[in-house]
Amino acid sequence: MAAKRRSGGGATSFLTFIVGLMLLTAAAVLVGGWFAWREASRAGPLKADAVVLFEPGASVASMAEQLADVGALRYPELFIAVVRLKGQSGALKAGEFRIPAGSSVLEIIDLIIEGKSILHYLTAPEGRTTKQILRLIAENETLVGELTLSPAEGELLPETYAFTRGRTRDDLVKEMLDAQDKVLAEIWEGRAMDLPFTTQEEAIILASIVEKETGVPEERPLIAAVFANRLKKKMRLQSDPTIIYGLTGGEPLGRGLRVSEIEKRTPYNTYLIDGLPPTPIANPGRAAIEAVLNPAESDALYFVADGTGGHVFAATLEEHNRNVAEWRRVERAQREEG
Repeated sequence: MAAKRRSGGGATSFLTFIVGLMLLTAAAVLVGGWFAWREASRAGPLKADAVVLFEPGASVASMAEQLADVGALRYPELFIAVVRLKGQSGALKAGEFRIPAGSSVLEIIDLIIEGKSILHYLTAPEGRTTKQILRLIAENETLVGELTLSPAEGELLPETYAFTRGRTRDDLVKEMLDAQDKVLAEIWEGRAMDLPFTTQEEAIILASIVEKETGVPEERPLIAAVFANRLKKKMRLQSDPTIIYGLTGGEPLGRGLRVSEIEKRTPYNTYLIDGLPPTPIANPGRAAIEAVLNPAESDALYFVADGTGGHVFAATLEEHNRNVAEWRRVERAQREEG
């Protein structure tokens, strides 16, 4: 009987040992997990904002390595473990990210999952030719891929476009094309009913001339009114920027027009041709398109520079000639002062 009791006591002791060992192991796991979670939650070692670029298909391990390389992680293994423990390996996004200084492991993971990549910007200024805008796109080092699209003159909408690193040049051009189509269709619906043209293509041609004639936003509807009035009266537009486009393709002339150039016949010389030139002479912005489709109420047929960047408008040739004489006087005074 004594032997049996000793045997039973040994089994009990072994069971107690196993239970104790399990409790210790669980406690160790809990303590280890608590320390790991505290480490993942506390501020990281990054002293200043850093930028990382994760290529499509990047593994969790390679992301951790990149983050460690810029000083954002103390323990890359912890980043990997937390991502996998939370089952978020497939939720991490590719892209270019700005990691704020002091970001914790958990904050970095959330940032990458949200996919808020850094935005870059390209501004296509109003009044630039298609060739000039395409040159800006080709020279932008954040965009990728060969530029293969060749839009016609006047088909792009001048605007500031936001994009993420890795976007293709062709894709940005497509956005500019779509943006102009959308804006034109929207404004066309509310156009004035007595316009001297009937197509959207003609609207863009005239808008491009208005765009090149003034840099003063509030003048655009008046400039548009002058050209609309002249077209209605079968008068030639007589726009200097159209002459320049016929000579240089829209590149700056760098000087005033010569008499010989004004008298040189090209398809774009609106001193010599009737109506509109065959194509736009630049890419007009939204404001110029709006001005052409809803010009100001005015009987003006002429305008000339006023010496301050704007223009003086006139309804008669006599009044216009007086304005021109005054402008010549201002020009002489400016040359003498210079």
